Amino acid sequence: MPRMYGLSALVFAAALMPDLCRAEALEADAQSAATKWDEAYNRDDMDTLGKLYAPDALVVTKGGTQTRDGIPKFFSGLKAKGWDDHKTTVKTAVAKDKLLIVSGRWQMTGPGDGGARKTFEGNWVNVLERQPDGWRTVLHTWN
Repeated sequence: MPRMYGLSALVFAAALMPDLCRAEALEADAQSAATKWDEAYNRDDMDTLGKLYAPDALVVTKGGTQTRDGIPKFFSGLKAKGWDDHKTTVKTAVAKDKLLIVSGRWQMTGPGDGGARKTFEGNWVNVLERQPDGWRTVLHTWN
């Protein structure tokens, strides 16, 4: 009888493997996209950063919603105010048709009290859409 349970567990585990591999691949794709964003922002390359967004993308900020043309300007403004060293860590990635819903943590340094540098961090959510040349962000927000 124990052999039967062992075989059942093995069959069950094998059935789950494609889903586990797919989940890991999605998270790797999402982290790759997030890393490209971090790299573009950190080197102040707003041209490249803007191209990581779909033409109809929205960035929802505390101050309002940015559309495609305003996105590079918004992030350029943050950079000019001393917000640097952005790092994104993907925690989850869920596929829905041509979309990839991604969440995780962000952190960056910025102006603190008395001019000192301070680390800020929070949660973020991106919705990416598969385009012919790769994933493009269609919605980006954080807290």
